[in-house]
Amino acid sequence: MTGPPAYRVVPCGPAALLVEVSDAPAALSLAEHLRAGLGATDVVPGARTVLVDGAGRAAVEEALRRWDPATGTDPGPLVEVPVVYDGADLADVAEVWGCTLREVVERHTSLELVSAFCGFAPGFAYLSGVPEEWAVPRRASPRPRVPAGSVALADTWSAVYPTASPGGWRLLGRTDLSLWDTRRTPPALLAPGTRVVFREVRA
Repeated sequence: MTGPPAYRVVPCGPAALLVEVSDAPAALSLAEHLRAGLGATDVVPGARTVLVDGAGRAAVEEALRRWDPATGTDPGPLVEVPVVYDGADLADVAEVWGCTLREVVERHTSLELVSAFCGFAPGFAYLSGVPEEWAVPRRASPRPRVPAGSVALADTWSAVYPTASPGGWRLLGRTDLSLWDTRRTPPALLAPGTRVVFREVRA
């Protein structure tokens, strides 16, 4: 028998609340639960937090008492990302994993990841689901410019850079997909809850 979910509620700014939880799946589960029944102005998941704005503490606490993370979240839409695996850090990842370049590609394309939250830049989705034993350290020195569409790894996260920007993630390859488009609803292709698989394509 499992106990109640672990969380902590702390004030954030003049009116918002930050709910601290155990991990990214719990944050995504809680955000979905709060959006469904709380009526808050904004509910924003993070790596291990959920920011709630526009709802009083009593209402949030009551919603938390009804939350059961064991029920999971509804499966989100599935997006397939075509990737040319020619990234500058492919060999470094192979060394960390103790495998060949081909096996790096096979491992990455074998995963079904989930967009846990967006941050850093518009449309930059942190994709959870990389096994702990495949954790990859960030570069010691970030690159001053990572091209838009770069597919990357850092720690137990994968991501696609939506625009050119500085970055210290390990680059595996590149995609032509548009990750952020203000004419689209929602603008982020990989909004939180979206399931993501990577598919190898030839240049």
